[in-house]
Order: sequence, then structure tokens, then C-alpha cells
Amino acid sequence: MITERAYAKINLSLDVTGKRPDGYHDVRMVMQTVDIYDTLTFEKTAEGITIDVGGSPLPADGDNLIYKAAKAVTDKCGIREGVSISLDKHIPIAAGMAGGSSDAAAALRGVNRLFGCGLSNEELRELGVKIGADVPYCVEGGTVLAEGIGEKLTPLSELPEYVLAVAKPERGVSTGNIYKSLDEIFDTITHPDVDSMIDVINTSRGKGLSGYLGNVLEYVTIPLCPEVDEIKKLFRESGCEGTLMTGSGPTVFAFYENADKASRAIEKARESGLCRDEELFVTTLTSPKMP
Repeated sequence: MITERAYAKINLSLDVTGKRPDGYHDVRMVMQTVDIYDTLTFEKTAEGITIDVGGSPLPADGDNLIYKAAKAVTDKCGIREGVSISLDKHIPIAAGMAGGSSDAAAALRGVNRLFGCGLSNEELRELGVKIGADVPYCVEGGTVLAEGIGEKLTPLSELPEYVLAVAKPERGVSTGNIYKSLDEIFDTITHPDVDSMIDVINTSRGKGLSGYLGNVLEYVTIPLCPEVDEIKKLFRESGCEGTLMTGSGPTVFAFYENADKASRAIEKARESGLCRDEELFVTTLTSPKMP
């Protein structure tokens, strides 16, 4: 039996640069791992792939990204034995934090280790892009510039373990609807300064990083889910150094001077009634060392 951690991510900067002929969108975004994670446990069985989702509302069949990732490795390596995978879920679902993609990446790594396949991280990323655009990033995580549909990755300088508060409002959003709405107003929006964010990360280890936070998708997510703006306002009133929505939302994060200030901000978010207790976090940035 082996275990793998599947870490959540946030976007320090997210820009959409255009729509491709295949319907996908080209992006430039700075991705960052945070210390919120699911745990996956892997055991060999006689045959087949089975998944225990631990009471979460996720599917436990071939529609689950974990299943798709496990099958991708077993098919590539010609594995005839089966695998049982148990999921202990903590990353909020449909939150803009790559929870499903990170679980899939952990399944790629875990099945690879369990059967001693010897696939490199590059090979795992190649399998991952067929499962989801964020999966290649989640294979290793860290501080990374992602381009294309998210599969072109350039490592950036590692950031310190800055403290942040993370809150997901109860109302959900549809990523497909968010991008469709963005297309309708694309020519009228102001794009975040991704290059300056990269410079700050690479030249000063993120000092002044909060001044360059930006997410173009806020233009369309906030009108559909005004709770995003309410949480951002709450975090600003609590003395944060900078706040932003991650991904297509609706999760919001904010940087704080220390864990005490972040905890007080999370208590305000709890009192607001906008979020469930299990979807409120005080955490840090991290660069996990994946096996």
C-alpha cells in the first residue's frame, strides 16, 4: 500500500489571450501550490480499477479523473493486475483550485509507483494532458508559468511559505459558462500584468507580489457570483495584503502578515454565512517534493 498527496493550487495571475479553433482558450497564468491536499491510498488487487470516494459526491466509476489517470498508466505499461484507490477529500469541489486535476495527477504518480512502471514526470505529464489541462502542472506543482491551454509549463523561482486565507462561497459557478461569458466581452477587458508578476517572483522571491495579483475571469464570475466580491471586501477590511479569486472561481484567497490575522479573517468569513466551515482555510504557499 502506498499514499500520495494531491495538493490544491491557486492562480497568482490568470490571463486569457484568445480562443482557439478547437474551442479551447489560450491562457497565461502563474500557478502556485498551497498546503491544502487530498490523500489517495493505492493497493494492488487481482483485476480492475476500483475507487472509494470517501463519501464525497464525486463519481466512483470511469467518469472520475482518478479512474482515467489510473487506466492511462496501466494501459501504457501493460499492467494486468488491478488497483484499489481510496480518496480522503479535503480540497473543495468545483472551486477553481484544481482538486480533480490534482487527484488525477496523484493517481498517475501513485499507480506508477505501485507497479514500479518507471515512468518519468515528463511521461506522466504527457498522459495527464489527455485527462485535463491542469493535470500536467499538478504532477509536480510549485511556482510555474502555464501557457497554451495550460500544458506548456515554465518553472519559476520558489516562493516563501507566505500565509493566506482561503474561502469558497457556497454558490458554485460553471467554468464553461464563465469562458462563454468572457468571449462576449473580451474586447472590453483589461488584462493582468503577468510579465510583472513573473519578474517579481524571479527577481525578489515575490516581495511586492500582492501588487500584481490579477485574474481576468473575475470580470465575468463576479456578476454571476457576487459572493466572490463580498469575500474579497471582507478580506480587505480584515487587513490583507492582497486578495484574488483563483481559476474561474468561486474560491477567493488573501495574503496576510501572519497566521493570527488570517485566522481572524477566516472567522469573519465564517460569521458572514457565505461559506461552509469545511471550505475555509488558513494555509501557506508550498512547493511539495513529489516522489
